[in-house]
Amino acid sequence: MADNWVKAADRGDLNEGDVLGVIVAGHEIALYDIEGQVFATDDICTHAYAKLSDGWFDNSEIECPLHAGRFDARTGKATAPPCVDDIKTYPVRVEGGEIQVNLG
Repeated sequence: MADNWVKAADRGDLNEGDVLGVIVAGHEIALYDIEGQVFATDDICTHAYAKLSDGWFDNSEIECPLHAGRFDARTGKATAPPCVDDIKTYPVRVEGGEIQVNLG
């Protein structure tokens, strides 16, 4: 895999239990802190155009603000209708106080 690690945010920008919408190299990405571990997915719902980072985040699920469909932020799996298509996930690492995402 090519080295496509790109800074998405400073680690201090994302608190435990929060979601943060960012643009990384032109991609709309949602970052999640789940029990101190950072995950990244596409920020746009697969059901209809809505920013997941504007939705309700609880435990490990993000709820789309438009139609209340849900996804597991760790795996990208759709967990509640009307969402049936999974969202893309991205590898994440934290180095030197930066959250980095591999857009690979």
